[in-house]
Amino acid sequence: MTTRPEFPGIGFMRRALRLARKGAGRTAPNPAVGAVVVRGGRVVGEGYHHGAGLPHAEIEALRVAGGAARGADLYVTLEPCDHRGRTGPCTAAILAAGIARVSYAMEDPNPAVSGRGAGRLRDAGLVVHRGPMEAEARELNRGFCRWVVSGKPFVTLKLAVSLDGQIATAAGDSRWITGEAARRRVHRMRSEADAVLVGGETARRDDPLLTARVPGGHDPRRVILTSRPAELARGKVLRDPGGQVIVACPKGVPERDVRVVRDAGAVVLRLPARGGAVRARDFLDALGAEGVTSLLVEGGARTAGWLASEDAVDRYVVCVGPLLLGEGIRAVAGWASRTVFAGKRLAFTSVRRVGTDIEITAEPVPA
Repeated sequence: MTTRPEFPGIGFMRRALRLARKGAGRTAPNPAVGAVVVRGGRVVGEGYHHGAGLPHAEIEALRVAGGAARGADLYVTLEPCDHRGRTGPCTAAILAAGIARVSYAMEDPNPAVSGRGAGRLRDAGLVVHRGPMEAEARELNRGFCRWVVSGKPFVTLKLAVSLDGQIATAAGDSRWITGEAARRRVHRMRSEADAVLVGGETARRDDPLLTARVPGGHDPRRVILTSRPAELARGKVLRDPGGQVIVACPKGVPERDVRVVRDAGAVVLRLPARGGAVRARDFLDALGAEGVTSLLVEGGARTAGWLASEDAVDRYVVCVGPLLLGEGIRAVAGWASRTVFAGKRLAFTSVRRVGTDIEITAEPVPA
């Protein structure tokens, strides 16, 4: 006689999370979600959300399971939806398939729908369990969790620095401060982000392509913040294939300069500015309105300083290479704290080796 496995099964939820990660960076403004259908301790269907407007993970998994879904268990990384958007409610499909029990990792963070999906399933007589691997599911969808309640993306500032805190020599040379493993890590971070940002000076000086050069990777949208957009027309970012280009600039920039990049295929965001300066809040609101839920910031020093000074960075990822450069270009520039006490306080959340380098992750300490 086969004994029904304990519910919830952590291994099946872990499998659902692995599936969900396949959609990371591809589903905005939707979350990345994975689902697994289990009957008699055996996986009979699985799937993940491939992109906005496409079937949700539960629908993909139920389609694969077919008739085997009746009386089975469903493991899903996010509470099933109970509202109609571009696709129908997943709760209706779950009930129609005859699923008996549902385990979901995290509640839907959208305050307008949170708890409704689980409630409908319970009301219909299903056994519903919340919570296995909730922290991992939230980490995977930190961008969606931020965007759905605030309209702004989750901002990660990535820095590659020497042991004495420089991102380049005094002459501007930065290749390579960190090793090959760290550079591969950056491309994976790009692939998992909705968009990657550099300032106009970095775009002109380094002429980066800003694509994710990893097998099976996803190219993020490429965002350039500049007051001189016309100068971007000669760069790789507008000439070579990759993710959609978004150029953000102050409203006061002449229309003829804006037209140059718009004609080259870029989306242009014209932002309010005072004294030529754009506020980080307005910039992030504009990106959120474009459906960007996670933003990876790669440079330069003034862009990093601008975002840090306005408390607009949610996570700092600093990769430290084992070399000294002496006088050079600082990692964060454009602002200064008068006292140590007034500085931006952070908390380390992880420290790990990446090849020959050290990667430090830190987040702002809540006020």
